[in-house]
Amino acid sequence: MTQASLATHEVFNQSPPFEDVDLFALDRPLADAVAANGGASARKELSEFGKHWGSAAMAARGRIANENTPKLRTFDARGVRRDEVEFHPAYHELMARSAHAGVHNSTWTADGKPAGGAAEVVRAAKFYMAAQVETGHLCPITMTRASVAALAAQPDLLAKAMPVIGTRAYDPSFAPWWTKRGMTLGMGMTEKQGGTDVRSNMTRAERDGDAYRITGHKWFMSAPMCDAFLVLAQADEGLTCFFMPRFTPDGSVNAIHFQRLKDKLGNRSNASSEVEFHGTYAELIGEEGKGIRTIIQMVQLTRQDCAIASAGLMRSGLAHALNHARHRSVFQKHLADQPLMRGVLSDMALHVEASIALVMRLCRAFDRAPADAGEAAYMRLLTPAIKYWVCKSAPAFLYEAMECLGGNGYVEDGILARHYREAPVNAIWEGSGNVMCLDVLRALGREADAALAVLRALADETKGLPGAAETVASIGQSFRRPDSERVARVAVEKLALLAATAALNQVSPQSAELFAATRLAASHACMYGAVDLSDDDQRALLQRALP
Repeated sequence: MTQASLATHEVFNQSPPFEDVDLFALDRPLADAVAANGGASARKELSEFGKHWGSAAMAARGRIANENTPKLRTFDARGVRRDEVEFHPAYHELMARSAHAGVHNSTWTADGKPAGGAAEVVRAAKFYMAAQVETGHLCPITMTRASVAALAAQPDLLAKAMPVIGTRAYDPSFAPWWTKRGMTLGMGMTEKQGGTDVRSNMTRAERDGDAYRITGHKWFMSAPMCDAFLVLAQADEGLTCFFMPRFTPDGSVNAIHFQRLKDKLGNRSNASSEVEFHGTYAELIGEEGKGIRTIIQMVQLTRQDCAIASAGLMRSGLAHALNHARHRSVFQKHLADQPLMRGVLSDMALHVEASIALVMRLCRAFDRAPADAGEAAYMRLLTPAIKYWVCKSAPAFLYEAMECLGGNGYVEDGILARHYREAPVNAIWEGSGNVMCLDVLRALGREADAALAVLRALADETKGLPGAAETVASIGQSFRRPDSERVARVAVEKLALLAATAALNQVSPQSAELFAATRLAASHACMYGAVDLSDDDQRALLQRALP
């Protein structure tokens, strides 16, 4: 018997890698949503970004950065305390590529003012595409971008930091921030005794001349190699926001002592730490006692990015599932041509299309809020509702995408297992589901007239669509109830679905009709594909999702 006759390792009926593609050009719902929200002129820029991030090289960097997780180096070889975190070069390359594209700063002018135009929409499209490849490194990218909003409360500090934040350079060196080509910023709020309830923080800040010395801890402080952190601590007048650099003004390493790195379910390329402060140097941001008001400006932007990233993760799951189904044959047909699978994929495509339309509509509100009271009200009311719905949708969606690939989706050789582990963090970070619902209720309580105007606008934008009028009435009734907190999850989900329908109606009326019929006029089944879409509607959705 010859050796050739014993060979069994012939590879066939496997899908090709979804790599070396243009993540923008292949995503018509994204391109249409960007254009509908003012970003049409950025098509060439976004396609170039999509080609680079859709390359096999960037996919490999994402994989390698997660396989080679960060390492804490508390001391150097001579016993000197350093508190450095080492990252694989692949992580630094991801950071550099995002910084080069301005994902960390392009929504700000050189002096730290909102850039205006469609800056938020265009930047969000990049963030959405980068999230499809590797989301861990986007944590410091997000926080750096968002920190500018909080630093605005201290104009002198912002004026010093903005020239370094504002460069499109990534500088990973461990050195004082004012000596670097570019810088990143992180955030420290939560403590052992309370995460959401930051008013229970025990970390103390004592005046030391023009600065402060901080003593205490943080239970979660992500991206510990950032050049500075925005930290909450109790000062004489109450909870206060501070700028805490890695190096003190004399160039010595600041007393930021990392206890350990968190062993997380996902987000593994990004380090998250437990940390103690021992008389750590910090500078005041804003007024004493106004820490929450100051840092909430940063939190609002990070919540926006949570929703964008979750939408990106779902888009990647859909694209990989559809790519596989179009190449994999079973029972003499491609999977994508099997009626049950086609029903699943088209329903998933409809969900992603609504999600990206919604987050881009939110980003338009961020762009226009400084000059438009109506857009500002939309932003304040809808940001927590959108984060709630989009982020909490992602884990179940990505499980379904894995199942479309069968065993190939479950193993670590592909990207979907990593996406699945990554998905819960955006729902948990910066306020879990219940916190988002409470924030919607607070927005309604603080500015009822403005919130009512937003709801009326959504009613107008969805007029005539299946179930829209009934959904508007139900939302109003729920929020008027004396026990509105008890039913807040129901009302907030309906609010997000209504807003998604309205956003999608500006992008693709045909898709909006389907979304309303399956999500507003009827309760969507727990499983994707358990809806009755016509063959023509299924084909149209899948063609839009991935030509």
